[in-house]
Amino acid sequence: MQRKKPQKQNKRGSSDGRLRIVAGKWRSRFVPVADVPGLRPTSERIRETLFNWLTPMLEGARCLDLFAGTGALGLEALSRGAGTVVFVEKSALAVKTLRESHETLNATGAIINEADALDFLHSDEAQPFDIVFLDPPFAADLAPELCRLLTERGWLAEGAHIYLEQDRKQQIPVLPASWKLLREKTAGNVRYSLASTE
Repeated sequence: MQRKKPQKQNKRGSSDGRLRIVAGKWRSRFVPVADVPGLRPTSERIRETLFNWLTPMLEGARCLDLFAGTGALGLEALSRGAGTVVFVEKSALAVKTLRESHETLNATGAIINEADALDFLHSDEAQPFDIVFLDPPFAADLAPELCRLLTERGWLAEGAHIYLEQDRKQQIPVLPASWKLLREKTAGNVRYSLASTE
């Protein structure tokens, strides 16, 4: 039997405009990637490593996926046992595609917000999250402000974990005094790290 050639990932980190969930109840299921300029799903390789780090604290966790885009991180979290994921994305097309993905997967525990991430963090409806995924546009350099708002406006539960994805050329921002850097790695042009509140 002739073997199929492995699919190559495109510049958005997906195969043929689709994103594969790595593990959990939706393992190897594909969801579409919206054709939005600058959309950059977290690669399978990085997700594999990240969720190996998060496994001990993921079951039933309340998660926040800021700059959700395709929802790669939040969907992976739900697939692996997170209780709730709040997705925040300002692109209407990306939100539409994300809602279609949730319908396809028959996902429960997902709350999708069409909103700017900074506006969302400035809102007065802060509820503490156990895990926060921060994957802002690389060129925007928003990490320091995002970290400050998460801490000062009450978005983090005690012992929360925060994932940060950046351009490899960027240094990890100065973290709030109550945070501790746990892990840091690079893959291609991406620097990714995990911190926790003490």
